[in-house]
Amino acid sequence: MPSDTGDEAKRSSTIDDEDLPSTLQRSPESARKTYAEAKESAEETYGAGERANRTAYAALKHTHEKVGDHWEPKEEKGPSDSRARSGGQDPGGETAGGVDANASKEHLYERARQLGVEGRSSMDKDELVEAVQKANDRETRKARGD
Repeated sequence: MPSDTGDEAKRSSTIDDEDLPSTLQRSPESARKTYAEAKESAEETYGAGERANRTAYAALKHTHEKVGDHWEPKEEKGPSDSRARSGGQDPGGETAGGVDANASKEHLYERARQLGVEGRSSMDKDELVEAVQKANDRETRKARGD
């Protein structure tokens, strides 16, 4: 009888946790696995380097959002910002640094509350995206000891 290794065993990631970016080391397994599998695939296609890293982050941003110093699953899968939506080799638009800019204002407000952003009640959606991005960057620097 043939062994039942399946595609999952073939695709298991060879990237060790210590080789992952620090924000992913502090993230749930689903985020680490998404990034690692996408990076492996991108390295097979493009070779090791910046393009493979960007591709892996793009895949991660479709399923997870950055919250403080780590990544959490998104409520709905899909592109996180205008840059991710445009896609391709030379994408247009702006990145929101892992913030799910396509989420509702209420969701962004809740993330801002969770991160202790002051003045959030008077912010519009674009201001909330920017404030959450800054708070995420601040938390990441703190976690890294920068």
